[in-house]
Amino acid sequence: MADNTRKIRYELLRPAELLQERERCPLIFLPVAPLEYHGPHLPVGMDPINATLCAYETCKRVGKGVVFPTVYCGTERERPAWMLESLGFQTTDWVIGMDFPTALWRSHYDQEHVFALVLSNHIEMLIAHEYRLIVIVNGHGAVNHMETIQRLTEYYSHTTESLVVWNIAFPDQITTENLAGHADLYETSLMLYLQKFYDDLPIVDLTALPQRDVPIHYTDFSIVDGPGFTKTPDKDRVVRSDPRDATPEFGKEIFEKSVEKFVNITEKALQRLTL
Repeated sequence: MADNTRKIRYELLRPAELLQERERCPLIFLPVAPLEYHGPHLPVGMDPINATLCAYETCKRVGKGVVFPTVYCGTERERPAWMLESLGFQTTDWVIGMDFPTALWRSHYDQEHVFALVLSNHIEMLIAHEYRLIVIVNGHGAVNHMETIQRLTEYYSHTTESLVVWNIAFPDQITTENLAGHADLYETSLMLYLQKFYDDLPIVDLTALPQRDVPIHYTDFSIVDGPGFTKTPDKDRVVRSDPRDATPEFGKEIFEKSVEKFVNITEKALQRLTL
């Protein structure tokens, strides 16, 4: 059962409270994700919102540690020729991440080396503050973004007295089987559920999408299903895991599985450090 009375947000704690929590357990969660275009129906904060709330709930259920303020930073690369073809573009087109030509807003992507510097600076700062276990809760699925996190976590885990672990705030089954895409059924359901944590502000607007009988092609709104990011996309380049079928109930299921995953990751890491 999660403890909803304990203060866990780093920025809201006074120095004596931070010292007390660190003495009890030198564990800290670090949510990380960029502001990114997620179609016309989802907020640009989709990824950091998910990472942040996953970190909060994991921290509550573990019953130890605190959550550092979210790092709104992340990276993307140009799409390779084979993926451009899968998405319905010309193989010679220049497309960075989800910033398709039809996008209404540009994502806040950092260059890979800038992201690495920002994240490493935060990790080093937390190590200097004597946190023994740093759990990075990542909300962004770009390959180079995750490779950067993996490289840094391995480096600091092997060169310091701290253990740095990470994963993405999505259930393993969905990610390993290439089920989830971008701004599709999965992410839209998740946001329909998570908006309750924002006093039910209407942060999802499905009316921004066409009527249900109109197919959504990958290139239309930067909405892509899982197969669209593989070499075996839908032959018509149409989103099959349609965001217009999203429900908050399915979103809750996704969120609960993500939190459960991070609870397991954290508890195993605590055991490894005998904390």
